[in-house]
Amino acid sequence: MSWHWNKHGLPFLPGYTVRDVTKSSFHRPQTLGYKNGYALPRRPTVGIGQDPLLSEQLIQQKITELSMEMPDITYGACHDTLPESFVPAHVALDKKVLRFYAYFEEEVLYSPEEVYRVRPVVIYYYLEDDSMCIYEPVVENSGIPQGKRIKRQRLPKNEHGEHYQWKDLNLRMELEVYGVKYHLTDCDAFTKEFMESEGIALNDPAQMPVDSHSKMNRFPQPHYKTSSESSEFDTMHKFLTMSFLLGQVLRFFALWDDTDEETKPVTIHYYLVDDTVEIREIHEANSGRDPFPVLMRRERLPKKLKPEPFPSCVLEVSKHEVEEYYSPKDFQLGQTMNILGRRFLLYDCDAFTEEYFKNNYPGIEMKPIEMSRRCCLYSQEIPPYNGFGSLEDSLQNCLSLLPEPPKRNVLKMLENDQKVLRYTAKLVSQNPEDEDRLFILSYFLSDDMISIFEKPSRNSGIIGGKFLEKTRVPKPGSSVENPEFYSPADLAIGVNIEVFSHRFVLTNADHYVLTYLEANSSQIPSQTLDSLRQKLGVGTASNQPGDQNGTIVI
Repeated sequence: MSWHWNKHGLPFLPGYTVRDVTKSSFHRPQTLGYKNGYALPRRPTVGIGQDPLLSEQLIQQKITELSMEMPDITYGACHDTLPESFVPAHVALDKKVLRFYAYFEEEVLYSPEEVYRVRPVVIYYYLEDDSMCIYEPVVENSGIPQGKRIKRQRLPKNEHGEHYQWKDLNLRMELEVYGVKYHLTDCDAFTKEFMESEGIALNDPAQMPVDSHSKMNRFPQPHYKTSSESSEFDTMHKFLTMSFLLGQVLRFFALWDDTDEETKPVTIHYYLVDDTVEIREIHEANSGRDPFPVLMRRERLPKKLKPEPFPSCVLEVSKHEVEEYYSPKDFQLGQTMNILGRRFLLYDCDAFTEEYFKNNYPGIEMKPIEMSRRCCLYSQEIPPYNGFGSLEDSLQNCLSLLPEPPKRNVLKMLENDQKVLRYTAKLVSQNPEDEDRLFILSYFLSDDMISIFEKPSRNSGIIGGKFLEKTRVPKPGSSVENPEFYSPADLAIGVNIEVFSHRFVLTNADHYVLTYLEANSSQIPSQTLDSLRQKLGVGTASNQPGDQNGTIVI
C-alpha cells in the first residue's frame, strides 16, 4: 500500500492535514477572461525571464501550424476541397410553384339541353414541400360555388400512402384526386422550363373542350326587336336614364284661366320616363282655398283621338282609341293649351327644361314672357291695433289661428344683457304739486324697453314706486301700424319725452351713459353727446351726478 505525503512530511490522511496559517488568498483561479464582451480562455502565465510578446508570438505560430497541417493517409496527401454548405429545400425552392391548367367534367342531371359541363381549374404544385392546391376561377353570375376546391396539402397518389410528386405530372394525363379526374391541358412558361431542366419531356398541350352550355352562351339565341323611331318601345332605357330620381322632369309655370273665379297659378310637370303629365295648383297661406294642390293626377294626355262611328258609352279613353299623345315639343312658352277642357297659358319654365329643349329641340325658343296680369289672390288685411298688449303680440293673432310668441333678437339680448342706461327726469305738469316729484328713467339695451321709477318723497302726499313697467315707448306722431320707438340717440339732457300722454324732461344721467354713447358715437347725434358732456362735466365735482360706481345720486 502506497501513502501520499504532504509537504510537512505527514501522510495525507484524515487528522494528519495541517492548515497553512500564513495563507491569505482563498479564491479559485479563473480560467476565462472577457475581451470586448466575449469570454475567452486565459493564456498560461509567462515564466520568469521570458518576453511576453515573444511567448504570444510562439503560441500564435503553433496554432497556425496546427491549423495548416493536413493529415496524411496511407495512399498520400488529401487535396480534396471542403464540402459545400448545405441549403435546405424550403430556402432553395422558396416561392417556386408549378402551374398546370386542367379541367374536369361535372354531370348534369335532369336537363334536356346538356349532359355534362366542363369546369376549368388551375393546379398549383409547391416545390418546397411537394404540396398541391386546386383552384377554380370565379365566373360572375355563374350560379355555381367556385373558388378554392382543394386547399394546399400533399395529395395521395394511391392506397399505399404515396403522394404525388412533380415527376408524376405531365400534359395530356389524368390526375385523379379524391374521386375526381382532372385532365391536364397546358402549363405556364416557368413550369415548362423547370420540367425540361430536370430531363422530363412534356407532351403537347391539349385544347379545352367546350360543352353545350358554353356554346349556348357564346352563341346566344337569335331574338327580334321591333324597329321604330318612337321611344315607347324602349321603356327600360327610358326608366334607367330619365327616372324621376335623376331629376328628369320638365317643369312649366302656367296660369289657369278660370272664368268663373279668377286666374290661378299652376305648375305643369312632364315626366320623361313615361310621358305622363301632372298639374299642381300653387297655394299660398290664407288664400281661402282648400289645401288640395293636385289639379290633375299623373297620366298620359291624349292629343288626337281616332274617329269612331259611334259615340263612346264611357268617359275614360283607352289607349286603343288614342291616335297621338302629348309630347315635350307640344309645350311651348307663350301658347295657350287646352288640357281636359281647361285653358292654361305657359309663361315660364325652369333651367333643366330650358336646357333640355336647347339640346333636343333647338328650333323651339323657350323665352319666358312677362305677365302683366297675375293671379288675383285675396290680400290679407291687418286690422287696426286695439291697444291691448304690445303691437307684436297683437299681430300674431292676425297671422295664425294659434298665435306664437314674436321672435326676438337673441344675439342682441346676449350682447347687451344687464346693460341699462339711467337718467333722472322731472314731470312737466301745470300742477304745483308735481314740481318736486323725481323720477328715474331706465333704458334697457337688450330689448329697447323703458321703465320709470318714482322716488318716494316724505310728506308729499304721493306714493312713490313703479310709475311705468318695462315696455317700448313710441314717439309722438308715429303711426300705429309702423310705430317709431325711442332709442338712446333721442335721450339727451334737457329734452322733453312724451310717455303715453305724460311729458318728462331729462335732467341728469350717470357716467355709464356717456361711456356707452361715446363707444357708439357713430350712431349717436353730436347734440346728445354734447349735452351729456356739458351736464356731467369732466373733472368738476360739483356737476358729478353719481358716485364712483356710476349710480345716480339724487
